[in-house]
Amino acid sequence: MRFDAKQLQEMSRAVRAHALDAIRHAGSGHVGIVLGASDIITTIYANFLRRGRDRFVLSAGHGSAMLYAVLKLAGYNVGDLNSFRKLGGLPGHPEYGIDGVFATTGPLGQGVGNAVGMALAEKIRGTDGIVYCLCSDGDLSEGVAAEAITFAGRYKLDNLVLIWDDNGVSIDGNALTDIDVPERMRAAGWRTTRVRGDDFNKLNRALQGAPGNGAPVFIAAKTIIGRDSSVAGTPAAHGLGLSDAEMMLLVEKNISPTGDDLWTIVAGEATAKYALHTAQVCPTDVPAPDLGDMTSTRELSGAYLQSMIAAGCALIGGSADLGHSTNARVAASVDIKPSKYRGNYINYGVREHAMGAIMNGLASAGLRPYGSTFLVFSDYMRPSIRLAAMSGLPVIYVFTHDSVAVGADGPTHQPVEQLPALRLIPNLNVYRPCNGAEVAWAWSAAIADAKRPSAIILSRQKFIQIKTPAGADISRGGYIIYPAAARRVRATILATGAEVALAVAVAKKLGDAVQVVSIPSVADFRAQDDEYKSKILAGYVVAIEAAATAPWFEFADAVVGIDSFGVSGAGSAVYSHFGFDTDVIARDILKKIK
Repeated sequence: MRFDAKQLQEMSRAVRAHALDAIRHAGSGHVGIVLGASDIITTIYANFLRRGRDRFVLSAGHGSAMLYAVLKLAGYNVGDLNSFRKLGGLPGHPEYGIDGVFATTGPLGQGVGNAVGMALAEKIRGTDGIVYCLCSDGDLSEGVAAEAITFAGRYKLDNLVLIWDDNGVSIDGNALTDIDVPERMRAAGWRTTRVRGDDFNKLNRALQGAPGNGAPVFIAAKTIIGRDSSVAGTPAAHGLGLSDAEMMLLVEKNISPTGDDLWTIVAGEATAKYALHTAQVCPTDVPAPDLGDMTSTRELSGAYLQSMIAAGCALIGGSADLGHSTNARVAASVDIKPSKYRGNYINYGVREHAMGAIMNGLASAGLRPYGSTFLVFSDYMRPSIRLAAMSGLPVIYVFTHDSVAVGADGPTHQPVEQLPALRLIPNLNVYRPCNGAEVAWAWSAAIADAKRPSAIILSRQKFIQIKTPAGADISRGGYIIYPAAARRVRATILATGAEVALAVAVAKKLGDAVQVVSIPSVADFRAQDDEYKSKILAGYVVAIEAAATAPWFEFADAVVGIDSFGVSGAGSAVYSHFGFDTDVIARDILKKIK
């Protein structure tokens, strides 16, 4: 049924009462958005959101108490509202996996990008789901939102409705959004309209006419932050700037048994649940790529990706304008275009951060996305990667040009700290393969893992391919790729990616008592038992990796790495400049094992 303005007003009062009471019990939270925007979220859930088909994203994640209250009233299983912000209870900002929560939000702008990804997923599937997203002034000030907004306009996502809680206030004073936000949205290809956020009739009309007209829709809803409180319209209204006594008065003022009863109608009509993401099954018999004795891992990755997609692996790829350079765009890639969504490859443009946020939306909607750029530019998308890891979304990142061996482009394009920094993110798989077998394993492991995102780190430069020995178990994360001929191992060289070939050259120079261990996954190697690790880490242990050195001292006695920014020059010259030289490394190791 469709509720009228009088009914919606009572339902909105009920939302405020439950949300404010949750904040009061928690002793912290964000009152302003609850008092100012509850009419908007009530109208969406009561009159428009089709359970099991449409999605709602609260990009303004600080309004979590309001969202939890709506979900509770609408029949979602969110648990006790009085557990809000308490250990083991409802978290302070929305987290993916809570019944009815489709995106982890709070870092502003992320939810806008997630909503764009969800809307695009519906288009790719050819389904009719609509995505509603409520955003704040802060969301629209963030660069990730701007990137995602221009992408959505270009891709004509007319199943996306973005509602702006336009209260004009931020924590530090006036909200510093664009002087004319709707004009900016029109320039980005959106249809726009303005309403008062407490006018239920106009909200209904705006939402009713929103989807399906060839462009995403932006609704500027004018509200008053902290409405009806003593700090209404001021920065103090953002957080908990009210006394307990005033909070109690506001709760009592908004209690509405009529509103609660009306919400039971919504809950009673909710028969369908929206399934969270499920892993796509990919072929398991795709052979490892072999491109000869001298090649780059980005080329090996591209060859394996081509084989997987050709064999029926349902991946949705893309790149931040670097697909041919990262080998992420292959012969089997079919471009997804505005209004022509049946494909498997997205041209994101130079929008790394939006790419990350959009891929999170695609993954939460059940697709298996991968996106690529240069490793050094992973910094642009790190917040999105972190949220994917926090949410357990199986996004795959293909990062190429993985070291100072990039060369002449100079230190701006030469990653040093990015690889170890990615390894520090909890719940993120990080793979740096050295050959075709490891590339195949990294891709297979990433696709098989439905509960973690994965980063595959690849070289631009070609290097000598060291074969993985028959019977070696790559899945342990580290294994002996070049065994010592002598019974007693005097030194072990650990290496990843392109440095494995260098490590083998050093071992050959040092003689029969030196072995080389390839570690394509530090986390998987760390998880092995002590007996296995002690076997692998025999003798004097040296790690070689063209990245920051500190993390390797967990396993190694000495590290050959880089703790400064790079320099411009030919790749091989830069590589040698930083000590990645067979003779230099061999001489230093020999001093320790004489």
